[in-house]
Amino acid sequence: MQLRMDYNNMMAGSIGAQGLTQADIDAWKPAIERAAKIMNEKRPAMTWRELPHNQAAIVADIEGYVAQMKGEIDAFVVLGIGGSALGPLAVQQALNHPFYNELPREKRNGFPKLYVVDNVDPERLVYLFETIDPAKCLFNVISKSGSTSETMSQFMIIKALLEEKLGKEKAQRQIVCTTDTAKGNLITIAKQENYKYYIIPDGVGGRFSQLCPVGLLPAAFCGIDIKGLLEGAAQMDARCKTDDISANPAYMFALLHMIALEKGKNMTVVMPYADSLKFISDWFAQLWGESLGKHFNLEGKVVNVGQTPVKALGVTDQHSQVQLYTEGPFDKIIVLVGVDEYRETITIPKLYGDMPSLGFLGGVTHNDLIKNEQLATEYALTKANRMNMTLTLPRVTPQTLGQLLYFFEVATAFAGYLLNIDPFDQPGVEEGKNATYALFGRPGYEEKKKEMDGAGQKDEKFVM
Repeated sequence: MQLRMDYNNMMAGSIGAQGLTQADIDAWKPAIERAAKIMNEKRPAMTWRELPHNQAAIVADIEGYVAQMKGEIDAFVVLGIGGSALGPLAVQQALNHPFYNELPREKRNGFPKLYVVDNVDPERLVYLFETIDPAKCLFNVISKSGSTSETMSQFMIIKALLEEKLGKEKAQRQIVCTTDTAKGNLITIAKQENYKYYIIPDGVGGRFSQLCPVGLLPAAFCGIDIKGLLEGAAQMDARCKTDDISANPAYMFALLHMIALEKGKNMTVVMPYADSLKFISDWFAQLWGESLGKHFNLEGKVVNVGQTPVKALGVTDQHSQVQLYTEGPFDKIIVLVGVDEYRETITIPKLYGDMPSLGFLGGVTHNDLIKNEQLATEYALTKANRMNMTLTLPRVTPQTLGQLLYFFEVATAFAGYLLNIDPFDQPGVEEGKNATYALFGRPGYEEKKKEMDGAGQKDEKFVM
């Protein structure tokens, strides 16, 4: 049960002059050695790399907490944004029934429904409150800093609502926090209010946090095998420890993308051929985009590098995006994500045999149809000399999903060091946060408000 990567169609032997050669790979040897050296030297600081190995006590605590609480609540509600929301959504979609929340409780094995509230559109919480009874929910507030405006504003609304409905003491039981061990507002609040809390380890940023309590707690409350997720990640870690680029799939994935980026392929499309993996594309988009899109390199030189991630879904987007991918600009890599064995089988009835355009489908399974559609897309892309590659999971399980998540994380970090940038900061995100704080008059952001007030006024002639 091991993830496979086939990159034949990235190479010139398959797609001609648009493809890469061994000489292209060899030319990157100094960058490969430098990046591998950094990955080894910085591994102790990359605490997300140890998550598959060091969480036995955390997992036991989470499983005990789930056993204690699951019978008391109807829904588990995640209050988070970015990786705190995208990771739990991706894992839930991948491993549970696609209509999980619509199932009766007994078919969910007694586990609560899952809701992820990741935006501050004012309609979002209002309509959620019309759907659930907050008094019968457990709210998981996820913020490492405890100053994430979106998440903390949601928390403040829900805290007030729960205390009004239940009283302060009972409301305490309905909130669990996931945050930093010592720094920030949320850990202070959790201790003051006597909330249950879990810790995000130092060195684990939001987009690399799915395999710590940020992602493990929501998954466990939905009955997902979190030990299996970590086992799969550990399996991929073993494969990714070698510096040999030809034996390290994550390093090779990163290298191929960075060579292609140098040749003008500034977008990568992740296109799963499984509804279960649909939100993996969303999660990957944050991981790849936020980690690699940088203004400065490690020496402080302006470089403005990055590769734009695009999410797609096979076969749905064969009917919306593939026309562009096969005949549009040569500026994309298409990453197809396939599955050997789907968890269900459904057969098309033998109807309309007198209509050749329909009759051929009779007796065929949807399993074969989606696999052949994937092969057909790969063929069309390759015939059009478009860079494409395929990742294949033998079956979508906690173990293989853990492999995939960890694979993408290592590939992202290695790609950052190939580009000679810091893949773990996000100054562009911080600029937007600081501007928001300034607009609200948050103390300490007076200079930012002055800067914004001094910005040029919009010209009305360009407003229609």
